[in-house]
Amino acid sequence: MKITPDIPAPSAILEAALYSDDLDAAEQFYGEVLGLERIQRVADRHVFYRIGGSVLLIFNPEQTEHPPTNPDLPVPPHGTRGAGHVCLVLTRDEIAVMRKHLLDWNIPVDAEFDWPGGARSLYIRDPAGNSVEFAEGHLWD
Repeated sequence: MKITPDIPAPSAILEAALYSDDLDAAEQFYGEVLGLERIQRVADRHVFYRIGGSVLLIFNPEQTEHPPTNPDLPVPPHGTRGAGHVCLVLTRDEIAVMRKHLLDWNIPVDAEFDWPGGARSLYIRDPAGNSVEFAEGHLWD
């Protein structure tokens, strides 16, 4: 599928969202286990992490289904139920270090393999069951 030339093509993904009914468990996983930089937590509604130039949003789906109460931030209700997926970029050597680190935390590896193009991927699950992949940045080249 080709992008129509008169429509601007986005240059990056600014943010991606996953959903978790237990933000404390999500915060421990993404903050303590993965060591991501937390940039915001709002009670039991969400916790956000900076990853390079992007942000990973972790929402409590029950809370994001409600209409906004702040008229200055009219974010429409949204959310989903069930496992999602996010892929985080690491080098091959960093994936090996991350694998050992995750096993030290007793986090099982769902899968790890090399794609036909040669990129390495490692898959695990966060406490909410979301699929978290670590892959080399040239996966889609």
